[in-house]
This record gives sequence, C-alpha cells and structure tokens, in this order.
Amino acid sequence: MQAPEESDIHSESFLHPLMRKQLRLSISCALAFLVVLLGLPLANYLFPEVMALQVLGFTLTWLILGVAFFPAVWIIALVFIKRSIALEDAEVAAVASPGAKTAKSSDLPVAN
Repeated sequence: MQAPEESDIHSESFLHPLMRKQLRLSISCALAFLVVLLGLPLANYLFPEVMALQVLGFTLTWLILGVAFFPAVWIIALVFIKRSIALEDAEVAAVASPGAKTAKSSDLPVAN
C-alpha cells in the first residue's frame, strides 16, 4: 500500500499545475534560445559595419559565433534545469505539508 503523500504527488491536481508552470518555463527558455539563435544573423543584417569590426584578430561576428553562442545556450539550459527542479521541489513541499500553508495562529495550542 502506498503512503498518502505518494499518491498525492501522482494525482491530477498535483501534476496539472506543475505541468502548466513547466510549460511556461519551457516557452520562455525556447524564446530566449530563439533570440540567441536569430540575434546574430539579425545583427549582421542591421549592423554590418559594427559586426565587421576586428576584435582579437576576428570579426565581431565570428567572435560571437565561436565564443559567446555556446555558453549562452548552456546558460539557458542550466537556467531551465535549475528552475524546473525548483518548481518540482516547491510542489512536492506543498503536497507534503498541506496544513503548513493554511495554519493560523488560532489553530496553535495554547499553554495554560
């Protein structure tokens, strides 16, 4: 027999809000990736003279593409993973202690 909190974690009322929050996080990370992905060609189109500047022996375009692109993608992935785990932990904590949120000072025992 399963413990009550295990069945609560797998219930529809637990999973639906969590999936909605993770979808919102996924969409925001996907939009950030698209900005990074499409930003360089757009910058080349809109600012060709700036992107042609020589920096450390490379044009600014190649420097951004070779040095900054992959760390930016890794940062987006890291943010997604960390925030996704934090969302799951917050939901599990809320299910594990449902009375903790609604406890009032009037519900606490009074010492005589």
